[in-house]
Amino acid sequence: MRFYLLIFFLSFSGIFRAIGQETIDYSISFPNAVHHEAEIEITVNRVPSGPLTFRMSRSSPGRYATHEFGKNVYGVKAIDGKGNPVPVTQVQGDIYRIDKHDGSARISYTIYGNHVDGTYLAIDESHAHMNMPATFMWFPAMTNRPVRIRFNDLEKYKWKVATQLKPGGANIFTAPDLQYFMDSPVELSDFKIATWQDVNPGGRRQTIRLSSHGTADDQKVIDDYAGMVAKVVEEQKAVFGELPLFDNGEYTFLQDVNPDNNGDGMEHRNSTVITNSGFKIAGNQEAMLSTFSHEFFHAWNVERIRPKSLEPFDFSHANMSSDLWFAEGFTQYYGNLILKRAGYRTDKQYLAVLSGILNGILNAPGPGRFPVTHMSRYAVFVDAGVSVDQNNYANTFASYYTYGAAVALGLDLRLRSEFKLSLDDYMKAVWTVHGKTEIPYTVSDLQNVLAKLTSTSFAADFFKKYIEGTDKNDYSELLKKAGLRLRKAAPGKPVIGPLRFTLVSYTGKNRVANPTVKGSPIYEAGIDIGDYILKIGDDNLLGNIDIDQLISRYKPGQRVPVTFEHKGIIKTADLIIQEDNTLEVVALENATLQQLQFRNNWLSSKIKQ
Repeated sequence: MRFYLLIFFLSFSGIFRAIGQETIDYSISFPNAVHHEAEIEITVNRVPSGPLTFRMSRSSPGRYATHEFGKNVYGVKAIDGKGNPVPVTQVQGDIYRIDKHDGSARISYTIYGNHVDGTYLAIDESHAHMNMPATFMWFPAMTNRPVRIRFNDLEKYKWKVATQLKPGGANIFTAPDLQYFMDSPVELSDFKIATWQDVNPGGRRQTIRLSSHGTADDQKVIDDYAGMVAKVVEEQKAVFGELPLFDNGEYTFLQDVNPDNNGDGMEHRNSTVITNSGFKIAGNQEAMLSTFSHEFFHAWNVERIRPKSLEPFDFSHANMSSDLWFAEGFTQYYGNLILKRAGYRTDKQYLAVLSGILNGILNAPGPGRFPVTHMSRYAVFVDAGVSVDQNNYANTFASYYTYGAAVALGLDLRLRSEFKLSLDDYMKAVWTVHGKTEIPYTVSDLQNVLAKLTSTSFAADFFKKYIEGTDKNDYSELLKKAGLRLRKAAPGKPVIGPLRFTLVSYTGKNRVANPTVKGSPIYEAGIDIGDYILKIGDDNLLGNIDIDQLISRYKPGQRVPVTFEHKGIIKTADLIIQEDNTLEVVALENATLQQLQFRNNWLSSKIKQ
């Protein structure tokens, strides 16, 4: 018996060593944190024969545009398994190659990072805030290998580790493969933490953690705020009937609060990064909650209810999808709705949210020209994308967040009024078919789920008109069922279009600072960004002016002469004054009991007491 145990032990040890050799090992140190630098080493064994290629990413999970992370990498070096230096060739800006190796390599480089948000890397003596694609190189030929990472200098800076990565020893964490590793942000700092337990149907317990760095708040504020976040989590859980089964049984909010931060939120499979630009949480709790609500809804919608177009995520270029109206837009709708249900938004505040959504699609040229799927695909250009040339998005684009939220609103109200169902029922059905099973969906899959919930004809008509087409739901009639009215916010107010001026001090001229919007008086008069408006009617536009006060002298429909300068040429045209078309949603004063009940069923808490 002892003999067989010895054979088993030796065999198992050999397998363990083989697996260990196949693991890609990362190590990160911070000898120059004050100047935002980190030193990274990557050790890889059993390298396939032929040149070894490694690279930085150009995109990141949750971001859809391209980001050139390779620009902050320098000092790239490599040695072989015997410690001998080997030449490294920079093939492209973010791609490197070792032509000759002995089956092993240790690669080292310096990386710079000083931008706190959900996408980039930020290092200083107070913390290291790491989005993995912005920090670590990887091997395209070995993406399925397990990953192990050691965080050094924690004691030096009195840092702790907050991450969804699995602990694997002292300051060591692991991931099963590259996809998981890159989807696992890390916060190294002396953060404060609050934790609570959730119990799913069936009795499964899971831990939810809020780590908060950079705040001037004491632990009680963090604990109390965690209680507010927990209420949002519980209200979202009520939509689906359960929380997702988080890997390792844990979910972590990685919050960073500092006036120098860029406000952001970035979802990941078992965690989310939330960066707030403020001094502290206290006094700003409800304002900060909107990002928590949106990002946590992604734990279902995007992280597990996953578009096929984003699976698997490709870190080498922008990832395009026609489905972001659902992935981001429906999440946007629920992010606000959940805050209302949880009691963190008043009726007035929530109606203002609905007003913003409807103005964004009913009063903008883009949604009238292009469907919501088209807007989704444009994320590769607009999702924090960087370019220097002007664009025409004012006339061609509307955010897939807003557009998708409007579609969600229309579908929710129609399901409630036509089928005695709700969008909650639809989301739960999609969760059952595509979320719990983690079978990626297409647009036609979403239509099929709706067809089974309602009817084939309703689903086909809805998707043809509002997803693949540019029709819009009759929001006025739909909102009326909830005792709400969609109306003009300022009837009779004269306008000439969205217009911002830049005053050129040395000439006193006012330069149009924004692209003019198709259909507006200023656009139809032939005036565009960069032109100087010199005169409207009898008024010279020199020096500081109040354009709204000037236009208030006229009436909608009135024709007024305008003089402007385009690239040194003086032109004249007519402005035909329009009525302000800004919309608002307000509550009816004489709403019926049926309307009030409809609204209550829609907006009230779904947590069972």
